[in-house]
Amino acid sequence: MYINRSLENKVEYMADHFPVILVSGARQVGKTTLLKKITEGKNAIQYVTLDHPRVRRLAKEDPELFLQQYSAPVIIDEIQYAPELLPFIKIKVDENRQNGMYYLTGSQMFHMMNNVSESLAGRVGILSLFSFSRAEIESRESIPFLPSKVKNTVSDDTISDIFEKIMRGSMPQLVCDRTLLADDYYGSYIQTYIERDIRNLVNIKDEGKFTKFISCLAARTSQEVNLADIAKDVEIDRKTADSWLSILVTSGIVVLLHPYSGNTIKRIIKRPKMYFMDTGLACYLSMWNNARALELSAMAGAMFENYVISEIIKGYANNGIDIRSRLSYYRDNNGKEIDLLIMENGKIYPVEIKMSADPGKNALKNFSVLSSLNEEIGEGAVLCMTSAVIPLDESNKMVPINVI
Repeated sequence: MYINRSLENKVEYMADHFPVILVSGARQVGKTTLLKKITEGKNAIQYVTLDHPRVRRLAKEDPELFLQQYSAPVIIDEIQYAPELLPFIKIKVDENRQNGMYYLTGSQMFHMMNNVSESLAGRVGILSLFSFSRAEIESRESIPFLPSKVKNTVSDDTISDIFEKIMRGSMPQLVCDRTLLADDYYGSYIQTYIERDIRNLVNIKDEGKFTKFISCLAARTSQEVNLADIAKDVEIDRKTADSWLSILVTSGIVVLLHPYSGNTIKRIIKRPKMYFMDTGLACYLSMWNNARALELSAMAGAMFENYVISEIIKGYANNGIDIRSRLSYYRDNNGKEIDLLIMENGKIYPVEIKMSADPGKNALKNFSVLSSLNEEIGEGAVLCMTSAVIPLDESNKMVPINVI
């Protein structure tokens, strides 16, 4: 079973304009499947994976011979295992400047991105792939969310439906195999992630502490990151906590949403907020295995916000857009917060996320802080469980979450 990925068109576009295409993302999100599908029928394109120990040894010890044996065009899977290849790929590209020569995938980019940037500057198109978006699962167009572009729509979502989606997550294997239990899948996933990625990045003497660390993050999803508190709970030092969080970010497990900053803001909160890119994994790590129990819990709002934010991020990533220049949040030390600010063409579009079906105008109460910014303010939206797009005032509206 193959579900079309929204990133397909962007990968093909990159292959028409760059000699090297790098698709990065967490393990098992479908990077290899995507590239094989795109190159299907192109007999000249080889495939090789650096997961194979002998192949990896050749790539590391004799990269020039490796590239002779696996000549372009070629898909090289898990390139992070042999960064020694990158300078030689550059040489091959410069000798025979053609687009679509090398398709690379990487499951963790912690030590590799600097090498890619230095070795292949101007020669590589870099894209991020996450687990399925709702739009992909429902076979509809995945577009970047922007309040001003929302069309009139209706939704028959129920809150129970949404929490079932949150609990199961959207990893390809779970989407395609409905008989597979989420707990069984994520238990294996975490063990594989630690054994194959984490051990290659840092010397973790106590794997239990790393598992506890990532579980503590899951319990704090949608919150500002307070590494001092997390380090204390896990009994590690702050430097280790910072290093481990960086690994999770660069391997695509979590995303940090940074606060809006501007010269006119003197009392801005500067800590980022953290979200898991697959809510099923967050539920597993925070030990939820019943959607109804989660829906009625104190953590329901945070998981709902995580779901909405991750879907918005996927919409941007699936169109090849780097969210770091587009998405942020606002909070000041007076406690005024706006869940999401979207920057587009010099305008700021504010977004609130509410689990309610009718949050009303009260959801807009903090939008007024934006008047102090030296920015043009666009239409705002309250993403919620409403069944239709409903205006709240002349500039803002309630929007059902199925639009994302």
